[in-house]
Amino acid sequence: MKILLVNPPRSPHNAIFDYAPEHAKRFIHRRLVGPPLGLLTLAAAVRGRHEVALCEMKGIYDLDPAAAPPEELVLAWLERERPALVGLTFIASEHPAGMAILRAIKAFDPGIVTVAGGLHCTLCPEDFDDSAVDIVVPGPAANIFGELADSLEAGRPLDRIGGLLLRAAGGLRPTAAAPVREPAGRDYIAPDRSLLTPWLSTYVVGRAAGPSTYVFTSLGCPYRCSFCSIWPQYGGAYLQRDVESVIAELKTLEEYEVVRFADANTLVDLGFARRLFERIAAEGIEKTFIMDIRADTAAKNPDLIALLAKGGLRVVITGFESPNREELQRYGKNLKADLIGEAIKVFHDNGVMLRGNYIVRPDYGEAQFAELAEYAARHTVAFAGYTILTPMPGTPFHREVAGEIVDRDLAKYNFFNCVLKTRLPLERFYEQVGALWPIRLGTETI
Repeated sequence: MKILLVNPPRSPHNAIFDYAPEHAKRFIHRRLVGPPLGLLTLAAAVRGRHEVALCEMKGIYDLDPAAAPPEELVLAWLERERPALVGLTFIASEHPAGMAILRAIKAFDPGIVTVAGGLHCTLCPEDFDDSAVDIVVPGPAANIFGELADSLEAGRPLDRIGGLLLRAAGGLRPTAAAPVREPAGRDYIAPDRSLLTPWLSTYVVGRAAGPSTYVFTSLGCPYRCSFCSIWPQYGGAYLQRDVESVIAELKTLEEYEVVRFADANTLVDLGFARRLFERIAAEGIEKTFIMDIRADTAAKNPDLIALLAKGGLRVVITGFESPNREELQRYGKNLKADLIGEAIKVFHDNGVMLRGNYIVRPDYGEAQFAELAEYAARHTVAFAGYTILTPMPGTPFHREVAGEIVDRDLAKYNFFNCVLKTRLPLERFYEQVGALWPIRLGTETI
């Protein structure tokens, strides 16, 4: 069977950038660099049994911003590939574009089976109750997708496959419960990165000479930040991969100079992290590593940060969120603000370039912006990011403020647009957020 996997384009909405002072615009990032790891895992799940093509729209537009609109792009791929099955992955901000693509596919050929998966399908499957969607696969989908493709090829009934939502006369109908899987353990499938060749140049980060890729060492998160989508995606579970599994995958990444660990938080199991980097050293694996690490973990474990830095850790992303203790408590962020300064020192002492991210609340007034600017100026990092508190669908925060949302266009749910009422006039609010971005140390870029 011929299968086409589609990575939808990024949302074009970035009000922070649009309203920022001109001198600040060069600091505001406008794209997340990295391959579609989930789609590559689906491709690996059917490798050897089905023929797979990847339409990487983010990469296409990075190479040619003037390329045809998404619906036209996908039609060209359909003409060339003639797939029987098309799968799209979704996050909230890409839902409108992805649905437009699926409708274009159905208009081209109603017989093509369309499948939706990814984070937004897991948290909000009701958003896919549309005639353009034949099947929704929530949750970790690789093994299920493989069974789905095999069943379609063999003409077997799909309702025998657990974990699907199937199009029926009354809407989406669930099949039996999905079998228990261990996506970070015995059921782990390494991504098929061979499909990425046309877009490798678009995965270069900052000043690196070569492309970057994602590798996850864990799924889920044990913390319960109210604004975060990751822990609800896995029902609060935290799933850790085996050290040797990660080492085996790293050994296959010769063409990738930079490896970004795609974990919500790489340092949860500290023993795992220590063993992993001891094995990286023993195997002579030389990479530039990027991680997400909590500030309190770094402050309390400087010796571990030193070990990671010796093994190639060069960039860390950490969520400072706020200098205000009350705000941190409201977010469910179990972090003491006074540990942020200690963490910064630990990273800087070990030559690790730090990106510290802050959250700006819609109810900030001039005083709160001034307080955050003063704090960030005293706690300088290589690169600071300032995003807007957004009620992402499927999170506790979304449920808390659902009645207060003033903009329900999902394309704006990417942390760069405000969908709640602001205390300041909206344009002034965006200007103030944009003006924060130059507050940083040095000239490095991530």
